[in-house]
Amino acid sequence: MRIRMICPAPPQSLSGNRATANRWARILRGLEHRVAIAQTYAGEPCDVLIALHARRSAGAVLRFNRDHPGKPIIVALTGTDLYRDIHHSAKAQRALELATRLVGLQPLAAKELNPHLRPKLRIIYQSARTIDNSPRDKAARLARGQTFDVCVTGHLRNVKDPLRTAYAARLLPGASKIRILHAGAALDPGFASKARAEQSRNPRYRWLGEISRGSARRLIARSRLMVLSSRMEGGANVISEALVAGVPVIASRIPGSVGLLGARYAGYFPAGDTRALADLLNRAETDPKFYGNLQAWCTRRSRLFKPEREVSAWKELLTELCEN
Repeated sequence: MRIRMICPAPPQSLSGNRATANRWARILRGLEHRVAIAQTYAGEPCDVLIALHARRSAGAVLRFNRDHPGKPIIVALTGTDLYRDIHHSAKAQRALELATRLVGLQPLAAKELNPHLRPKLRIIYQSARTIDNSPRDKAARLARGQTFDVCVTGHLRNVKDPLRTAYAARLLPGASKIRILHAGAALDPGFASKARAEQSRNPRYRWLGEISRGSARRLIARSRLMVLSSRMEGGANVISEALVAGVPVIASRIPGSVGLLGARYAGYFPAGDTRALADLLNRAETDPKFYGNLQAWCTRRSRLFKPEREVSAWKELLTELCEN
């Protein structure tokens, strides 16, 4: 099939949505479909439209439906879709109504949809591949008593609450060896100066700025923990990457993360609660049993994020559309 994938983020963007679009395009090409990624739809001939972001891609959805009535439309739901836009934006709501199928990245997405839309929803977990990161070197470094590295991999935007882990690190005991390594570009105004100021006064915090996707994956794999402090997520791929790399996650208790990690996971803190996050970081560093339990849980959950599972989900979805 000829598939047009709409992703509002530009081609050179390192945003999560663009990374998702690129990965899905590779999967669909591997299934022998012809895939083009664009920021909008301008009437190009195609058999299926896949739109990331209900609100921002609503114009493309409306035009495709007008030009090709009856042809299938798949709308993939982002965090800002699920937890903000579809409840307030008429454009986003219209895109959901026109969609043949909706794709969510974790099962709690269904709770945000009106009941009549839920039968359209299909859950596709974002996959990640293992990365060779010389575990023997990592073990040797830890044995020498060096730092307990905690990574934060996400652009500096308000919705990510990006400096929460740095603030929590200030509250750690003096003997702690935790070091916060934060990779991500400052996308919202003022965050670059805030991150530099935090780095200058907080010896536990290092802002690495924007790095490549591969470098971010290697950073995760080298770390002892990853923190995701977001106020809103649709289902962050960095959780997949951490779990597949065997790295436990400390996450704010928001639906997008609970849907990936499970309701009974012990590594949550209330979003925005600096003290609770500091307590979890300290416990993970100093309590081997607690850390081991987090790691064991994450290892069990990692099976959800195997590449072959994501490929199979897309194959089933497109087969379903062809049969209807």
